[in-house]
Amino acid sequence: MSLENTICAVATAPGTGAVAIIRLSGRKSFEITDKIFFNKKGKKISEQKPYSIHFGEIKENETVIDEVLVSVFRSPHSYTGEDSVEISCHGSLFIQQKILNILLKNGASLAQAGEFTKRAFLNGKMDLSQAEAVADLISSSSAASHRVAIQQMRGGFSNDLKDLRSRLVKFISLVELELDFSEEDVEFADRIELGNLIEEIKIHISKLSDSFELGNVIKNGIPVAIVGEPNVGKSTLLNVLLNEDKAIVSEIAGTTRDAIEDVISVKGILFRFIDTAGIRHTEDKIESLGIERTMSKIDKAEIVLLLIDAQDKNAREKIEQIRNRAGEKKIIVVVNKTDKNKFQINNLPGNNLKIVEISAKYRTNIDILNDALIEAVNFSNVKENDIIITNARHFEVLQKALISSERVISGLLQNISGDFLAQDIREILQSIGEITGTVTSDEILGNIFVNFCIGK
Repeated sequence: MSLENTICAVATAPGTGAVAIIRLSGRKSFEITDKIFFNKKGKKISEQKPYSIHFGEIKENETVIDEVLVSVFRSPHSYTGEDSVEISCHGSLFIQQKILNILLKNGASLAQAGEFTKRAFLNGKMDLSQAEAVADLISSSSAASHRVAIQQMRGGFSNDLKDLRSRLVKFISLVELELDFSEEDVEFADRIELGNLIEEIKIHISKLSDSFELGNVIKNGIPVAIVGEPNVGKSTLLNVLLNEDKAIVSEIAGTTRDAIEDVISVKGILFRFIDTAGIRHTEDKIESLGIERTMSKIDKAEIVLLLIDAQDKNAREKIEQIRNRAGEKKIIVVVNKTDKNKFQINNLPGNNLKIVEISAKYRTNIDILNDALIEAVNFSNVKENDIIITNARHFEVLQKALISSERVISGLLQNISGDFLAQDIREILQSIGEITGTVTSDEILGNIFVNFCIGK
């Protein structure tokens, strides 16, 4: 990617709206804008102060395309670190495309996916982990995922790693200095102090790495399997939770033959609900396949909602069956159809078994069920400023750093030579550098930014 060309793209969501924003970034941003933007006072954008907004017209030859507002950002105080312009126009698809075409005719190039953020990284406006957090922030669909992304974008994660890396660089410099004086058999790096630092790094990396499991469910949604016998109201409950008719509801038993999934945010936390085929003995091969998949969905779920009919006299046995399958997973027993009968089964198996009585048909006590779901999510140990890893690439690199740190500790205990010790320390530095972008490659950058939207 060349930083010499000036790029442009529509930055707002595709489609027709009240207003659209077209971004322009690069050394010719002001020059190109001056060719197509005209205000009543005849002032050029290239002569305007940074962070100023100007009203005028976009013209092609003498034809007025639209009345617009142009915002001015001067290097290095812009998102990309380059001279930048944002054109706010009316949201007509024709107008958006017309202005883009005029910009292209006057020397701009169409931006690639994520190219604005990529330029921000290459121009030192943010490190790589912060750039990746931009994509997570755009795609965040719950308060929890938003909080994690905004913290990472502000540099919470990378600042931690940079501090560890700078302290480690000091030690590897001393170890490598020893190699220059190998004949004198001297030690400049205090092995005890180095060992303490590596132990600290190992503990810190382990904590970050362990947070990925939680971070992954925050980002992608906590999987919740809705299970129970046919006609107990699983599909009705799913529709109530999602507030839409996602699943077919019928009095005919066995209507749901396969798992149906959708996500919803409950009090700022994303849940991925899975409506499964009813569990019963059946000769129907297709329904049997659906029941087998139900059991596999229980294995993959973090939380199991077990629906029981309020009239069911065999509730105890059914709860035992699901508990045996679910193991240590959180189970919420949801007693449905309480509008018809009162649930009176006593001495249910399992200590602290959560029971919620509802009527899915009449939406009774759904708020209590939502509270039970939030309670089942163990966020109690997560503090406001805790760093949580949500990125699979970061997790893989941290795992490599963890292995390297264990090798350094083992090497110190075995009193290995400085050159082998230095190699293992370099691998830790390499791993940390891959996260922040201190050490990177075109392949890594390509894989990261290809998933961004155009205009960001």
